[in-house]
Amino acid sequence: MDTSHTSLRYRQIHLDFHTSPEIPGVGADFDPDEFAATLAAAHVNSVTCFARCHHGMLYYRSQAHPERIHPHLARPDLLAEQIEACRRRGIRVPIYTTVEWDEYTADRHREWLLIDENGCEFGTKPLEPGFYRFLDVFHPGYRQFLKDHVADIFRSVPVDGLFFDICIPRPSLAMHWIEAMDAEGVNPEDPKERMAFARSVMDEFMLDMTAFVREQPGYTQDCTIFYNSGHVGPRHRTSMDAFTHYELESLPSGGWGYLHFPLTQRYVRGLGKPTLGMTGKFHTSWGDFHSYKNPAALEFETRHMLALGARCSIGDQLHPRGRLDPETYRLIGSAYAAVEALEPWCDGARPVTDIAVLTPEEFAVRRQSPVEWEQRLPEAAMGALRMLQEMHAQFDIVSSDRDLRYYKLLILPDRIPLDVELADAVGAFIEGGGSVILTGESVLTSDGAGSAAPWLPAYDTGPGLWEPDFVVPGAALIEVEPGLRPAPHVMYRRGRLLAPAVGASTLAQAEAPYFNRDWRHFCSHQHAPSGGEATHPAIVRKGNAVCFAHPVFTIYQDRAPLWCRQLVSAAIKLLMPDPSLSVSGPSSLIAALTEQPHHRRKVLHLLHYIPERRGQAFDVIEDVLPVYGIECCVIAPGTSSVRLEPEGKPLEFTLEGNRVRFSVPVVRGHAIVAIA
Repeated sequence: MDTSHTSLRYRQIHLDFHTSPEIPGVGADFDPDEFAATLAAAHVNSVTCFARCHHGMLYYRSQAHPERIHPHLARPDLLAEQIEACRRRGIRVPIYTTVEWDEYTADRHREWLLIDENGCEFGTKPLEPGFYRFLDVFHPGYRQFLKDHVADIFRSVPVDGLFFDICIPRPSLAMHWIEAMDAEGVNPEDPKERMAFARSVMDEFMLDMTAFVREQPGYTQDCTIFYNSGHVGPRHRTSMDAFTHYELESLPSGGWGYLHFPLTQRYVRGLGKPTLGMTGKFHTSWGDFHSYKNPAALEFETRHMLALGARCSIGDQLHPRGRLDPETYRLIGSAYAAVEALEPWCDGARPVTDIAVLTPEEFAVRRQSPVEWEQRLPEAAMGALRMLQEMHAQFDIVSSDRDLRYYKLLILPDRIPLDVELADAVGAFIEGGGSVILTGESVLTSDGAGSAAPWLPAYDTGPGLWEPDFVVPGAALIEVEPGLRPAPHVMYRRGRLLAPAVGASTLAQAEAPYFNRDWRHFCSHQHAPSGGEATHPAIVRKGNAVCFAHPVFTIYQDRAPLWCRQLVSAAIKLLMPDPSLSVSGPSSLIAALTEQPHHRRKVLHLLHYIPERRGQAFDVIEDVLPVYGIECCVIAPGTSSVRLEPEGKPLEFTLEGNRVRFSVPVVRGHAIVAIA
């Protein structure tokens, strides 16, 4: 499997250029030497430039579609000049084009638009601003236009790579879709079947387009190819051959938030292709002209990418007159100077992980509306990410086809349907020495899985009677997690009724409230208190497996009760007493351990930046708060050197068997420790 692409750089700019045909003087201030010099001074070594934008305008001398060239393009060879100037300075220039959003095409070819279940066009309404109507890659006329357009690009300019934007599966009820669904036995009336067909249409388009690209004169093996849908997840397993790499669009202030990138990267880095994390220089999101991200936020976002094994891409938008904003590139240059200095400790690094979290995203299509599933991350996944990150655990997000042999612990968070096939895979993992935590509805025994899974600590006999009820931790949990107390702790979501299997032990009991809250029976402002009666087991263990009755990760994402994290932490400590990394420090500290086999060293990233909800719309990072005296313990037999990098400052350390212990005096935002 391909694990690298020599053309992919660490310091990329994604340079939007969606420019209205009403704006005059497009590119009038563009100076090729200044453009490339500004990028080089900001330590940029790759920049995505535009062939075609969402307005449907072209920015090069098109032979195939001259009528689409921006009517006020003052530099007819704008794209070619950008490429030539950048190449002289060793800067790559992948080329951007759009797929599903193109206002020019949508206005002139309404037969190429997707049709929703109401017989309407998807996206922007007639009297709304925006270019968000969805074009149909399944329509043979539009498919041919896209191929003609790509061939035109190759004839017109050198191509380092192609970035195809807006490749989002959406079902259509246009007649040619209905006919095709009928021919394949797909029920057009079933939204889930329509969505599955739409995913197959998008997969086929991407695979077909990649094959077409590779047939073009001028194509080389270094040409990168990526199709953007705003998210990469388990859906992309069926189209992996279409991609040379993955770019993870994830602007924390643009709707993605600070959980999306780490959750996605922890999954995608296991697909065998290199990744770019993509944030933006904007205070909010794309198209936010003359706004600037807080420097500390951009510092964190780029360094977080490095820590999790991704390279970096920062989104900007070129002013219509074609001149890069000096303030933007001072901001970007500061972040990218640090990235460049840290690259030697990131190149070829791979994550060291103990825990695999089976992503609910893979199974969510069975439970949610199909379109929602395509664009939304499940709460349980985000809660698991947040909780494990705060524990300083080393973990991956995985799908059910991942090889689990290299992990110590598997977590099935809250809503993983445990069918016979998955139960057998989990059983084999346990037989190989692994441990398992199952929570909430992941303990389901539907389809006969319960009787076929002798490793299960408990069987699910249905939903709990009380919402909320209360969990009282037992002595075994309190012993390994002293912050817990033998008192009832409220659980804000309904749990399941667990029936312990033969040989299982109860680690925590559930207590019932006096009654559920309704209009006849209520107490105080919220729920009734515990009546003190133990009703059923809340946490059950058998061998190397622990079941939680409650959806603890969803609860944590919703309300972040500390006791939920402590309960999970206690279970992890019981099942996995030998983590690859132990770190003291606040829960706001992120710890990521990697290894560079070619250097025979491990590299520990410690990051401490705290997002705050200062406005109502999104979190921001402004201040870098140092933390001191971070004690670390890493499995690293034969260690002879521990250094802070890139300073090369040696740290004192002690060896304890196969472990090395050391203390990092201070972490001011980001610290890297090389252990060799």
